[in-house]
Amino acid sequence: MNWRWLLPRKLAWSRSQRARPQRSGERRGFAESRQGFEEAGGFPERPGWAREHRLSTPRPFAPPHATPLGRDSAPAAPRGLPFASTGPEGHRGRMRERLLQRGPDSLADYEMLEMLLFFAFKKGDTKPLAKALINQLGSLPEVLLADPKHLRRLELGLDSIAAIKLVEAAAARLAGAETMERPLLGSWDGLMRYLGAAAGPAEGARALFLDNRNRLLADEAVEPGFAPRAILRRTLALHATALILLTHRLPGPGRLLREADVAATEALRRAGAVFSVTVHDHLVLGGASPLSLRREGLV
Repeated sequence: MNWRWLLPRKLAWSRSQRARPQRSGERRGFAESRQGFEEAGGFPERPGWAREHRLSTPRPFAPPHATPLGRDSAPAAPRGLPFASTGPEGHRGRMRERLLQRGPDSLADYEMLEMLLFFAFKKGDTKPLAKALINQLGSLPEVLLADPKHLRRLELGLDSIAAIKLVEAAAARLAGAETMERPLLGSWDGLMRYLGAAAGPAEGARALFLDNRNRLLADEAVEPGFAPRAILRRTLALHATALILLTHRLPGPGRLLREADVAATEALRRAGAVFSVTVHDHLVLGGASPLSLRREGLV
């Protein structure tokens, strides 16, 4: 039988098959079909091959050093990389590490509030809430001093309100303790209250060393005559910036104020000016009331 008359029809049919678009459900290329891969001469699939392949092939978005979400500690940084992590994991641990290593000055106000809210929220990001509170109330001190009812109207939880008010109470007690231990001597009334409560010698000389806010740093006995070298050495050791001199004398027929007191005060004032140390006053005690060289116009 002569099949030559069928060749033109066979060629036309094969061309139409190559030109026809592929329909859904038809067999795809061998690169996407295991059956086509095997028919093309590929090796048959071994039992357990797919499982071994999955286990031996690393995942592109889960490196071995990645830290699971929810852990508080940051992963160890790979050698040569400056940051241990670029994601949210370990954020709380990094904040605590910065506070302990660099001090509170390394934290912004919103970061302090963010860390304070850690006590109310065991998990999650508290930074948006901290920024929202400062935006609502104006500043970190305003947030700490806000009334609990006002914080409650801002839809803040009871745990968060308790943490904020606890910090306010602790700061108030700390300030009160500091005031008792370091009294403020910036006014005449405050100085008189202190001298009335502090027992001094019947005779002798004392120096009150003050800081830049006129808070008492030390109350020490000194040699009569107020030698500038010894007093200024002690002033610099205490990091004091101001002095009040006290001279105790027994009441007697002579003058309570002497020219030597004025001369010693002036000498110490001139020497202290070189080191930015101010002599506020020199009081002579022993009469009915203290005698102030400043009030007398002698300082």
